[in-house]
Formats: sequence, structure tokens, C-alpha cells
Amino acid sequence: MSRNDAAPGTVNAPPSRLRRVLSLLYVQCLVGVLAGAAVGWLWPSFGAELKPLGDGFIALVRMMIAPVIFCTVVHGIASMGNARAVGRVSLKALIYFEVLTTVAMVIGLVVVNVVQPGSGLHVDPSTLTTKGLPPEATASHESLSAFLLAMIPDTLLSALTGHEILPVLLISVLFGFGLNAAGEAGAGITQGVEKLSRVLFTLIRWIMRLAPIGAFGSMAFTIGNYGLDTLRHLFLLVGSFWLTALFFVLVVLGAVMRVNGLRLLPFLRYIKEELLIVLGTSSSEPVLPRMMAKLQHVGASKPVVGITLPAGYSFNLDGTAIYLTMGSVFLAQALGIDLSLTQQLSMLAVMLLTSKGAAGVTGSGFIALAATLSAVPHVPVAALALIFGIDRFMSEARALTSVIGNGVATLAVAKWEGQLDEERARAVLRGDLPFTAAPGGDRTPSPQPEPTPATRPGEAEGAEEAEEAASKAAAGADREPVPAAG
Repeated sequence: MSRNDAAPGTVNAPPSRLRRVLSLLYVQCLVGVLAGAAVGWLWPSFGAELKPLGDGFIALVRMMIAPVIFCTVVHGIASMGNARAVGRVSLKALIYFEVLTTVAMVIGLVVVNVVQPGSGLHVDPSTLTTKGLPPEATASHESLSAFLLAMIPDTLLSALTGHEILPVLLISVLFGFGLNAAGEAGAGITQGVEKLSRVLFTLIRWIMRLAPIGAFGSMAFTIGNYGLDTLRHLFLLVGSFWLTALFFVLVVLGAVMRVNGLRLLPFLRYIKEELLIVLGTSSSEPVLPRMMAKLQHVGASKPVVGITLPAGYSFNLDGTAIYLTMGSVFLAQALGIDLSLTQQLSMLAVMLLTSKGAAGVTGSGFIALAATLSAVPHVPVAALALIFGIDRFMSEARALTSVIGNGVATLAVAKWEGQLDEERARAVLRGDLPFTAAPGGDRTPSPQPEPTPATRPGEAEGAEEAEEAASKAAAGADREPVPAAG
């Protein structure tokens, strides 16, 4: 008998501990990040040429984001069956976003004025030039009216083929309300959209297996192209920014979780795979579909997740908010420009607008900073050349902070809306209800149950009980579906 032939009545030995650990996606991403950093340090020219690996992975995920948001938001609104409830969730989310974004900016403003990382550089403004900066940084930036008009796509389908999140959200909300208004005529389309979302998440699951390769390529490019010398040159700015972002996450976001009866550190462990992917790619976009799935699994209802999380990618970029205040004041300090409190507060007001719509794409925070400087006369745009070389080292902190902030925001809005299963959330964060293992080694929530007749739009009898049953069924992947009343 060969060693591979099992004797009758025996079972195969379980895989070794090392093999089990290496099969975890977050471990593979960590290995990719470390290997990429080593390649970029030892062979800089070769590491800089690996950029297409990271760009290709991000492009694959971005290809799926618009249809995933569309299906999730449309099905979420249609399953709620109540336009007033949708408006209430959206209003609470926007209020939360504005408050937390302002808090993040104020914290960044305080830290950069206390630490003063730019003092003593004594840079001559006449020696600065915009040559070498990205074209987007020196282009004229849109006004408020142009920003609002840009949310309206040319056609219904063109929003799904573009790269902006706000137009997708607009048509998704309109289409969801349309299905609600159509009553029984829209019920079949609602079920079709839900089935399509299952297919899309299957594709996302396959694509995410390439995350370690993308993280490897992106990190090798960053270290190989910019080198560690650039990072050491302006270590005080980079270090203070990372520490400020860490303070915001642990103190501010930790307090928000505590107020809502949950704890931050278990939540960070729960999304550790997504955080490592963000760390490797310097972008929060690749983990949007997975974050939507995990937040539903933790107990937040599908409608709240579908509305709050995608909106947060445009309106709740906490990491970018900290970066804008610290970056702009740092440049003023480096040029010897003494900004008064009134001038700094006026810049903060402008940042509340320029930070919106800067989705989690690598480098979008740098473009948002350029838009801020071009909108206020205090600091020249050419000063961006001082931090262009180290911006990549801060983009990871921006993306990580924003991903965590959007996840916490979604749980908070779900709790305030009564759409969070707190008992299930605690069980999931303790590890009692892990993500269901799916074929291929990744983890996704179990398929959602089909909508019951009582949950379809247009049926008034038992509406409130049906909405509650549908939301619990959407959140509870490992529980038996709750029968709808009526």
C-alpha cells in the first residue's frame, strides 16, 4: 500500500499548521508586501518596473465596483419598501460624515501646529516649479456647481462604465425608488438584481485571490521608485501624519464603537485581510465589495450597508481630511508663511468641499490637496513639489484610516437606525461566527434568502414586520431566515 492510499476506516490527516496559515488571504498579502519591499530595496530599478502588477489588480477590482454598488444599493432600497426610511438613513449618514470629517481635520490642524514639521526648512518660493507634478494637480479645479453637475451622468449606462462613485450612487438611488414605485412590476427585477449581485461577488472572490500579487507589485514599485532616503528626508511629517491617523482611529473611532456597544480592536481583527490589501495597494477601492459583504455578515442590514458604505467612499474620507490639513500647513511652514487662525479655518472650510468625491484611488488625496491650495491664496500650488516624493508613503495611512472610518460609520448608522443585530455583531467579532468558507479558499457570506412575498415593494399589509424580517435575514448569513409576518 502506498503512503497516499488510506486504509479502510481511516481519515486523511489534516493539513499542516503552516499550510493552513499560508492559505489565509491576509497572510499571503503580508508576505506579498514584505517581499515587494525587499525587492524594491535590493533591486530598485526592477522593483519600479513591477508597477503594472499593482495597477492591473486595482483595475480588475475597479471594473467590478460600479455594478456591485448599483446592485447592492438598488436591492437595498427596493427591499426596504419605504422611501422615508431610505431618506432617514441617508440623512443620518451624511450628518455623521460631516461631523467626523470635521473632527479629523481639526485634529490634523492641532497636531501640525504643535509639532510644526515644516519649521526650519526655509524654502525659497521662487525656486519652486510645478514641473514634474501630475497634470491633475496643476489643472483648474471645478466650482461647487460644476461638482454637483458632474454627479449627473450623460446616460443611465454611462455611470456604470465610468470611474466615479457619485454618479453610480445617483442612478442607483433613482432606480431603487423606481422599483419601489412600480410595485409588483418591479418585484421580478428586484429579485433579478439580487441574483446578479451574487454572481458579481463570486467574480470578486476570484479576483481577490490576486491581491497578494497586486500588493507585491505596488510595494516593490513604491520602494524601488522613491527609495527609503526620501522617506527619511521628511520623516517628521510622515511620522506625525501616521501617528495622528493612528490616534484618530484608536481614540475617535474607538469612542464611536464604544458608544454603539462594540469594540474597535476586535473589529480591526475582523477586517485584517482588507487592511493588508489596502496597505499593499495604497488604495481603499479594492476592498469595497469585501467590506460590504463583511459588514452584512457582522449584523448590519443590507440596505444600510448598501447606502452608507459606498457614500462614505466619497463623503467620509477621514484619512484624506487629516492629510489635507497637515499637508497644507506643513507647506506654509516650509515656505515661512505665517498662517493666522482665521486663514487656517478658512482653508478648513474649503477642505470640507475639496475632500468630497476624492474616492480611494491612489494619489487622489494629493489631487485634493492641490485643489485646496488652488482655491485659497495663502500657499502656492508649486509648493506641492516638496511633498510629491513622499506622498506615496502617506497614501497608505490615508486609505487605511478611511476604510476603518467607513466601516465604523456603517455600523454606527445601522445601530442608530435599529438595523444592527448587536448580539450577532458581538458573536462575529469574538470569532464565534466566522465568515463562511467558500470554494476557492476565500470567505464570503452565505447566500441571502429569496425575498418573501411580504417583502416585495408595493404591499402594505405587514410592511413593518416584513422589513424587519428582511433586514435580519440579510444580516444573518449563519442563521435561519426569519419568517415574514402577514
